[in-house]
Amino acid sequence: QQQKMEGGGSKKRLALFDVDGTLSLSRQEATPEMKDLLKRLREVVTIGIVGGSDLEKQKEQLGADVLNNFDYVFSENGLNAFKNGKPLAVQSLKNKLGEENVKRFVKFTLRYISELDIPIMRGTFIEFRNGMFNVSPIGRNCSQSEREAFYAYDAEHKIREKMIEKLKAEFPDLGLKYSIGGQISFDVFPEGWDKTYCLQFLTKGEDAFDEIHFFGDKTEPGGNDYEIFSHSAVIGHSVRDPQHTAQICRELFLSSA
Repeated sequence: QQQKMEGGGSKKRLALFDVDGTLSLSRQEATPEMKDLLKRLREVVTIGIVGGSDLEKQKEQLGADVLNNFDYVFSENGLNAFKNGKPLAVQSLKNKLGEENVKRFVKFTLRYISELDIPIMRGTFIEFRNGMFNVSPIGRNCSQSEREAFYAYDAEHKIREKMIEKLKAEFPDLGLKYSIGGQISFDVFPEGWDKTYCLQFLTKGEDAFDEIHFFGDKTEPGGNDYEIFSHSAVIGHSVRDPQHTAQICRELFLSSA
């Protein structure tokens, strides 16, 4: 899958895509047109996806055969990595932090939440995922209307922001990053476990690419595509929606096809 260049020689090129908002609408399945375009693209360049979701969610959006339809699949930003349909590497928060530190973090967080004075509390205040803690002061199993009420309350009282400052002060030794997303929660994960985590598999040895083109829709500072979009090893493309992604790909890779 090498692209012939003018004047001889060839470049090893990768088109790497965010999923939500880039290949499909948020949490929805990619259209047949998009899947067809990706198939054509794969004939001229190597293709891959990287997203924060786990493999099951990626299958829901891109089809059960996602591992066969992309050369590289990076689930959970590459903590669960696949190449040519086969597992490449697995990493987890539990291994990285160690059980004692996981307990320290969970105990402190639950104690802090227990003393919060907010209008509503439900349940599931910490969700332990493979690559992150997801912390919700109201609790993840609140209803949609309760979720919206908390979001408005939080905008005024900065519950999540203040809680993050407290956690940063309590755990400076763990090298954690905090990211507020959605309406009711925030994510906590080790430094470097954003989308740039997957680059270690694409920039070294015989797997190294001459060009890595990344396509994402949340590329502004604070967005979860920003770190990889602005990385020195990457040529970043900021997209508005899946149609825009398709348009840029046609111009870049398929214009002579």
